[in-house]
Amino acid sequence: MERTKVISKKDIKREWYLVDATGVRLGRLASFVAKLLQGKDKPIYSQNIDCGDNVIVINSKSIEVHPKKYASKMYWRHSGYIGSLKQDTLAEMLKKRPNEVIKKAVWGMIPKTKLGGRMIKKLYIYEGEDHKHSVNKPKIIKVT
Repeated sequence: MERTKVISKKDIKREWYLVDATGVRLGRLASFVAKLLQGKDKPIYSQNIDCGDNVIVINSKSIEVHPKKYASKMYWRHSGYIGSLKQDTLAEMLKKRPNEVIKKAVWGMIPKTKLGGRMIKKLYIYEGEDHKHSVNKPKIIKVT
């Protein structure tokens, strides 16, 4: 009888992936990146262990979004003080902080636990083509 293998940290081998966000819809990009961060594409996937890979997203300024969402999708933030609720539309966020738009979309698709917090730390987002992770020799991967 064959026993089920229990995965440990030493069995995990992390890869580096480079994803180009040019011309890709936000939701499709976020779900693809979330799958890589969680490790759901690996045969050793386990819910209780962070077995995902490191993901670098470049060209975050040039993602695509449905035209209606530019004005209708809102992002809120609050400092904790009375009356300090701030809100921005998607168009404003893409001008000011395009990296934050992708990060929030990916965060919405991973677990909201300590494990999810460790996963989101392996996501690196850059507005342009340049990134500082070329030493890690990331594999270029196309969003499907």
